Amino acid sequence: MTTIDPARSLLLVIDFQSRLMPAIHDGETAVRNARRLTDAAGLMGIPCLFTEQNARGLGSTVDQLAVPPGALQHKQFFDACREDGFLDRVPADAHVVVAGCEAHVCVLQTVLGLLAADRSVWVVRDALGSRHAQNKDAAVRRMERHGAEVVTTEMVVFEWLQTAEHPRLRETAALIR
Repeated sequence: MTTIDPARSLLLVIDFQSRLMPAIHDGETAVRNARRLTDAAGLMGIPCLFTEQNARGLGSTVDQLAVPPGALQHKQFFDACREDGFLDRVPADAHVVVAGCEAHVCVLQTVLGLLAADRSVWVVRDALGSRHAQNKDAAVRRMERHGAEVVTTEMVVFEWLQTAEHPRLRETAALIR
């Protein structure tokens, strides 16, 4: 893999749900970084796709993350790729940037599904959450072993910008300060 191509990027935000987040270790940091990513994507015209796992049980996406109209995929499978129509929403040549919860369940299974479907995946380590830190760490190692690139929020934002001459540099860089 190479750097993330903003023209081919898709930000996938997995299951940051209201009833789940209070149990997530360092969940505030994960949400804050996911928000930075969604805001940066909005400034640069990068499409976002959100998932919600069993929304009746886990609630809707947290208020801090605004889901754009038409960008929500409801799911029951932990691996979103198993849901009818999901992979149709992820172009074959997409550079899929992934943030979400729980890292060792829905994020892991979805990332493995994306990789099995020959998608290029970048997992944003500081925008992931699990109830227990060791579960997140194990999931990140496993995703990386299977071919996902592990990055940080700041890495993603600057790869999307590509140059100090980007017209949205000041606005976008301000999101991560």
